[in-house]
Amino acid sequence: MVTVLDRNSELRRRAWDAAASVIDPEIPVLTIADLGVLRDVVVEEDRVEVVITPTYSGCPAMNMIALEIEVALERAGFRHAKVRTVLSPAWTTDWMSEEGRRKLRAYGIVPPQAASSRRALFGEQAVACPQCGSDKTELLSEFGSTSCKALWRCTACREPFDYFKCH
Repeated sequence: MVTVLDRNSELRRRAWDAAASVIDPEIPVLTIADLGVLRDVVVEEDRVEVVITPTYSGCPAMNMIALEIEVALERAGFRHAKVRTVLSPAWTTDWMSEEGRRKLRAYGIVPPQAASSRRALFGEQAVACPQCGSDKTELLSEFGSTSCKALWRCTACREPFDYFKCH
């Protein structure tokens, strides 16, 4: 006999999987689950609510992400799903999965460094070049191709690269 709890658990897993498959429109190698933007999926009876947190409060990709979640849930058989954006607690790069960090690195974007945010505040951050591995790099701009990335350049191989900023 299937209980209501078992049914809700299965529905939640299916809804989570559907929402977790949504790709970030600004970094197409990452899902919103990789980024840690997908925070929760709540199932009550047959209603589904997906909770997301933007990487920063003005992130222009969030509207597209919410629409893509609704489409993914609709395709998975969930009708009238709701997407709720929460700003507190604020998103942090600590929420990124190890798989997401690996994908960023393979894509040529340096993932945020653990425990480097204090050093970054004082201009002491060292970011290794994703092309040659040198730590002889310099910050060119606090903003790269998107607001969540900074533009850096390697002084050894002279190649520019994006660094996903710590938050």
